[in-house]
Amino acid sequence: MNKMKRNYKQIILLTLGLSVLNTSCNKYLEEEPDMRTQINTVEKLSQLLVTAYPDRNYYTFAETASDNAEDKSAALAGHNNEPFISLYNWNVVQETGNGSPTEYWNACYRAVAVTNEALAAIEKENFGAAADQYKGEALVARAYSIFMLSIFFSNPYHIGGDNSGLGIPYPLKPETTTRPVYERGTVESTYAQIEKDLEQGLSLLKGAKYEVPHYHFTQQAAFAFATRFYLFKGNWDKAIQYASAVYPDGNFKGNIRQYVTDLNPRSYAEYRQEYTKASKSWNLLLANTYSVFQRGSGAGNARYSFGETVKNIYTGNTVYGAKLINKFGVYTAPNYTTNKFNELFYYTNFQAGTGYPYIMAPLLTADEVLLNRAEAYVQKGSYDLALKDLNDFGTANIDAYNPTAHTLTIPKIKDYFQTNAGISNLSDKDAVIMAILEIKRIAFMQEGIRWMDILRHGLTVKHNFIEASGNETFQTLDKNDPRRVFQIPQDAINTGIPANPR
Repeated sequence: MNKMKRNYKQIILLTLGLSVLNTSCNKYLEEEPDMRTQINTVEKLSQLLVTAYPDRNYYTFAETASDNAEDKSAALAGHNNEPFISLYNWNVVQETGNGSPTEYWNACYRAVAVTNEALAAIEKENFGAAADQYKGEALVARAYSIFMLSIFFSNPYHIGGDNSGLGIPYPLKPETTTRPVYERGTVESTYAQIEKDLEQGLSLLKGAKYEVPHYHFTQQAAFAFATRFYLFKGNWDKAIQYASAVYPDGNFKGNIRQYVTDLNPRSYAEYRQEYTKASKSWNLLLANTYSVFQRGSGAGNARYSFGETVKNIYTGNTVYGAKLINKFGVYTAPNYTTNKFNELFYYTNFQAGTGYPYIMAPLLTADEVLLNRAEAYVQKGSYDLALKDLNDFGTANIDAYNPTAHTLTIPKIKDYFQTNAGISNLSDKDAVIMAILEIKRIAFMQEGIRWMDILRHGLTVKHNFIEASGNETFQTLDKNDPRRVFQIPQDAINTGIPANPR
């Protein structure tokens, strides 16, 4: 954690009593409201909103449930622990610790509690225009946390179809009781409130200024979030509109991850540091998340994680006719890592050596925005614009990029899938969508984006299982399987919130 960020966290811990590392929202709510620090200045408001972002990430459960994980066999893996076992088998995860769905659920609702405290203070104190950017930030941050919960714990939004299934509880005010009862609503009502918060927040963020912008929902980061949201909702025009607004000058090519000129020349250690640096243009929103994901004892040596088959996809040839640059690492083969995350350690007691491991998680990036826009263009039938975005992406991701050899065209894409996957007679639309999904799978390996694409496109996931004898079997998770929706935490079920069907 850099010094400024650490100081912000300490301020919040000392003045507001909100532990962002290991206390639950319920702990905070057990305090009587009049015992909480009053948010009666804009400065206190700004300090409060530092903690309006989930301090856990979804990498472990999103990646393990997806086709970015494989069984490496008991003999070759370093460990076979929960939550990886349940996640890989698409079972309900009883584990509530690091990397579990329950941990992320709690982190998001802690963040929502903060946004509601901020919004209530703004309404009560009449801060005026000085608080506009913080009201905008609180609204968009609330929408973001609820949206991410909806991705993992509700059915995907059915574009043009029935969205009457269970949504996500959406608190809009600070809690005044310790055991509040929430309705889940529907997917439709959840998305409607997300959109309301997002659009209202966006209107207030113009000109917002922060000491370190990439830790906050600036207008640019909010545009990026809007692009993801509207891609899920199927509003292609708004997805394109907000993606284009991220860089009004149109210079995505110079702002996405610069593998060729910046990342690839660096050492492995430097690469991890640079990938999630706040000063990099491609990181539009970063969050400090308590996580052991990067460790060998985490995803690195887990039996069900990034293994040989997935590594071959990650390092292999692509639809461009070349591989995308990466700096993957190895613990002991076939246990691999993308080497993207630099674990840091926050000491609570330096002499005792105790504290919290954390990684800076890129929640929103310019790279995702560009590829989201490409997909929206395809959905609108603007294939030339989609291909331009994909080719701009390729120039920053392919070593010795050669326009003659690497430029994507629809015939080239169709020929690639015919040759490599045996898929013939693809429509232009399906061909370019398949290209985008392959590129995104590789580019965002171990970042959880693949699971989002699996949900949006109804992709079937296949997992292998290797017995002690060496016999290999397979199981699939098709688009209608209810296990694609993670179960909400047992604590939430115990309070009366309806569980997801199984």
